[in-house]
Amino acid sequence: MYKSLSICDFTPEKEIETRIDALKNKMAREGISFAVILQNVDLFYFTGTIQKGVLIIPADQRALFFVEKSLYRAGMESPLEIIPIKKDKDVGDILRAKGIIKGKCGMELDVIPVILFERWKSILGYDNMIDVSTLIKEVRLIKSEFEIVQILKSGEIISHVFQKARSIIKEGMREIDIDAILIGEMRKMNHQGMLRMRGFNQEMMNGYVTHGYSATISSGADVPISGLGLTPAIGQGASINVVQRGVPVIVDFGGGYNGYITDETRIYVAGEMKDVFRKGYDTAREIIEEIMGFVREGTNTTELYERAYQRAKEAGIEEYFMGHGEGQVGFLGHGLGLEINELPVFTPRHKMVLQEGMVFAIEPKFIIPNEGAVGIEVDFIVRKDGLQRVTDSSLDIGYV
Repeated sequence: MYKSLSICDFTPEKEIETRIDALKNKMAREGISFAVILQNVDLFYFTGTIQKGVLIIPADQRALFFVEKSLYRAGMESPLEIIPIKKDKDVGDILRAKGIIKGKCGMELDVIPVILFERWKSILGYDNMIDVSTLIKEVRLIKSEFEIVQILKSGEIISHVFQKARSIIKEGMREIDIDAILIGEMRKMNHQGMLRMRGFNQEMMNGYVTHGYSATISSGADVPISGLGLTPAIGQGASINVVQRGVPVIVDFGGGYNGYITDETRIYVAGEMKDVFRKGYDTAREIIEEIMGFVREGTNTTELYERAYQRAKEAGIEEYFMGHGEGQVGFLGHGLGLEINELPVFTPRHKMVLQEGMVFAIEPKFIIPNEGAVGIEVDFIVRKDGLQRVTDSSLDIGYV
């Protein structure tokens, strides 16, 4: 009965085993004896569930999955053997009895709060802790075919949203009303209802609908276009600004299926687009089409950024590339997976050779001060001989 109510495939046992073994191999090379996994996304990746508990991965023994609640759901969702506990303090005694607490202990120090870190030092009676998050990110970098299937299904949700947006957006509509309708469409397509972003205070909307002046206002979010939002308490997303003729509406939405996130952007215009935005759109389109033509396994990530920036410079609009003024960001794109800000990251500094199975978004955008914004974002899967698009949605301007 339980599984029949789920629309998604549960993570196969072999998939879980492969992921854990990959982390063990990296831990062994770095001299890490065991790892304590607590963060929800990492728990889901290595166990198939996010029920309250902790995963212990020794480099030389079988992984131990301790669950406090819900035992029933954890047992249904995860292929791992479940070890019931009443409280997290119980874990220390079991690990000591098995001789696991030794050498270096890896923890997700990029996301674990200090108070939780100190608690686990007390539980383990141990303080030889180092960061294991980089190794986890490296394991998660290459997507399996199982993961790619989930990503493609997530992309179908985005394709549907872009198709519906063309018939929904009208001159005079408020951003928030467009946003509400499109989010409803996503949920009817079985969108999971939230997106995840790694890092302290990193919060992400399911989608951004923004237009004109509100699209030019930067925020604390590490994105080129965030929207004004409805309140300083959130400070991003759709506002009550209304759609004006000739000014692009930015529709930047994230799909979410079985944990896996996609992230694409299209623009829609009531009537004919004003000339001030034309060069930005044409340049963004050229950047995307050039990337689709030359990128394949073996391409260095810095080359994508350098070529894109050169395109913007040749067009004379580099001042508006990926933001403007204090809102300008230093990246062209980012990896995708269970979180919206995975590796690889595309900047002029972060060098990484693309490998088959990497998934990423490229988002050339241009912000024209006091006027509005324009841009495109497209998701790709790296294959040996080129790039595979995640969605089949047209890159054309959606005239409404």
